[in-house]
Amino acid sequence: MEVPRHWRLKKQRYALEGIAAPQGEPVAVNGYMTLTPERTERSVTRTGTVYSYTIVAAPAADFAAFAPYVLAMVELDDGTRLTAQLTDLDGEPEIGQRVEMVTRKLRTDGDAGIIVYGYKFRPLMN
Repeated sequence: MEVPRHWRLKKQRYALEGIAAPQGEPVAVNGYMTLTPERTERSVTRTGTVYSYTIVAAPAADFAAFAPYVLAMVELDDGTRLTAQLTDLDGEPEIGQRVEMVTRKLRTDGDAGIIVYGYKFRPLMN
């Protein structure tokens, strides 16, 4: 069980917070950039558009219960791009389709393990 790691990543998984970088550097949503005086934490927008996608039919064992599923590159309204699963779809998504972030179950670590939640995107509700 990796409880400490899941606890450390709660901001990125539930609040979709990232690290704002100086001009010209990308925004890091998953916390892979080191904080410095020039790099600060910030929330990113929770809506965007489908930039690209693929349908995963043969996933890793941790995600087998969700197969087949749609994995998309989402361009958020602030220009940040990230990879996430799409959920609550009726058919295949469309490039340019508006989506919003939702919190969903990602996987369970083992039969009696921790349930890991995180962000996915669904079609924007009007």
